[in-house]
Amino acid sequence: MAIQKHGSAQWSGGLKDGRGSVSTESGALKQQPYGFKARFEGVAGTNPEELIGAAHAACFTMALSKMLEEAGSPAESLETLAKVSLDKVGEGFEITAIALSLEGRVPGMDEAKFKEIAEQAKVGCPVSKALKAVPITLSTSFA
Repeated sequence: MAIQKHGSAQWSGGLKDGRGSVSTESGALKQQPYGFKARFEGVAGTNPEELIGAAHAACFTMALSKMLEEAGSPAESLETLAKVSLDKVGEGFEITAIALSLEGRVPGMDEAKFKEIAEQAKVGCPVSKALKAVPITLSTSFA
């Protein structure tokens, strides 16, 4: 049985002068503003790369927590930062890298084992898998 969650976006105007908002099914984000200036000029608001980073950090950290617990050493604390790089490539932009930085406190586990399990979580979490390349479908409605 597939679990489906959704997010949505709304946009008005052109690229540089337009503005939009993003929302999540849970309401964690509700009409959160985003736009060109938030994405490229550091103005307040969110952007797709920040949201991908948060999703990746959350998924990876949850997967790692599960794996550490299964190894008999539940984490005392785990903190992950996911830096998503957006670079100009040719005529457009591409996400060129995601760097995960992890800090963990895991009593009863040595550093080598922690790194080994963290590497497995990095490869195995669903968001890591999705970011490798998955089929993307599109349905449109035009008014």
